Amino acid sequence: MNNIKLSLGYLTINSRENYFRGAALVTDSRGIPTDFRYTEPVCPTKLERVLYGSALDIYLREDIILDNLLDAVEAKPSMWLLTDETLIAPVQKISRLPAVVIGASARFPLEYSGQCEPTGESGVFMFQADNISAPLRLTVSPENIARINQLTQMLTSAAECMELMEPFSRVERALDTVSESESKQ
Repeated sequence: MNNIKLSLGYLTINSRENYFRGAALVTDSRGIPTDFRYTEPVCPTKLERVLYGSALDIYLREDIILDNLLDAVEAKPSMWLLTDETLIAPVQKISRLPAVVIGASARFPLEYSGQCEPTGESGVFMFQADNISAPLRLTVSPENIARINQLTQMLTSAAECMELMEPFSRVERALDTVSESESKQ
């Protein structure tokens, strides 16, 4: 693991008011940014809402935002970290990289850093990133269940130097900053 250059990609798509916007932050294993990309707000018209119906959300997220965002990222990560389970399959399909949904849990810490236990739900694991925090909830696609040890090994390595969930808040703040500067123009 030491000789592999580890990088993590944090990806989010927000839907606020009448628009959708995506952002991707790639960091090295210490949490230092190596690439940041975001999309312009995508505002569907009233007609598009009628014509696409319930498929509008999927179309905008996958065909418009993810395609463009993942294509624009130059520093390809070792894996993508997400907070939205609906993005696992499309992110993996488009990027051809593993995607993991990561989230907080309220469980007591597991015995040791790097420990990973199945929860009983298919593709869902409790993962102890460090020795003191509550374990993280990881969700992987069916094709990545067999790779869970490799994926958690990468996450454990990164967790030695960074808090794994923290970059998501940076991405949100960056999008807020971009939105503020756009509204001033």
